[in-house]
Amino acid sequence: MTFSLSDSGTIEVFPADVKTSLDLLLIPGLSAGFPSPAADFIDLTIDLNKELIKNPPSTFLARIEGDSMKDVSICNGDIVVIDKSLKASDGKIIVAFLDGVFTVKRIRVEKNGCWLCAENSKYPAIWVTEGNNFQIWGVVVHVIKSF
Repeated sequence: MTFSLSDSGTIEVFPADVKTSLDLLLIPGLSAGFPSPAADFIDLTIDLNKELIKNPPSTFLARIEGDSMKDVSICNGDIVVIDKSLKASDGKIIVAFLDGVFTVKRIRVEKNGCWLCAENSKYPAIWVTEGNNFQIWGVVVHVIKSF
């Protein structure tokens, strides 16, 4: 699926395919300090489908365009895992459809509406009221990055 973001781009959304399993070596408790001699004796594996996707029928992946969420390490080119079955609540990072445009923002709920807040100070928060065409499309549960 491809959705229009704005005049500047699109967002591609892919359903999560969990038909296969890929078991990868898992190093538990990897130290960011001193090396651990126990790492030589590891025999654990992890399936990323099971780790990242808790509800396959309602889980989608999308590639991020832009830098409005960079202060929470969601950056241009990253892939977000979105779960449409989760209830959005105050402080969650969501994918929203607002007045014909999809966006990723942190939601701040108030009595008479809500704010969609960027995590980059160069973008203003967006006040959403009943007058807007607004829908919460899903909750961001993971981000996949490349370095």
